[in-house]
Amino acid sequence: GNLEWLDKNKTSFLIMWRRPEEWGKLIYQWVSRNGLTNSVFTLYELASGDDTENEEFHGLDETMLLRALQALQQEHKAEIITLDDSRGVKFF
Repeated sequence: GNLEWLDKNKTSFLIMWRRPEEWGKLIYQWVSRNGLTNSVFTLYELASGDDTENEEFHGLDETMLLRALQALQQEHKAEIITLDDSRGVKFF
């Protein structure tokens, strides 16, 4: 479950340390634990901000971060938003 083919011919793939849903769960646990529901964050703040420095998802690649947030969005725990020319997320 941690390998994903990147093309139809199965010539390249991505091996994930954790699936996007698992990253999403870790992020949402941090949000809940810190009372940050109904808060808006930029993707930079989540992946590189001082507040997340000691979290496992700190430094997470933006592509995987977006996929984790999309998984949370499907669970109605977050909404990905566009702020001017960058992306952010609001947690519920």
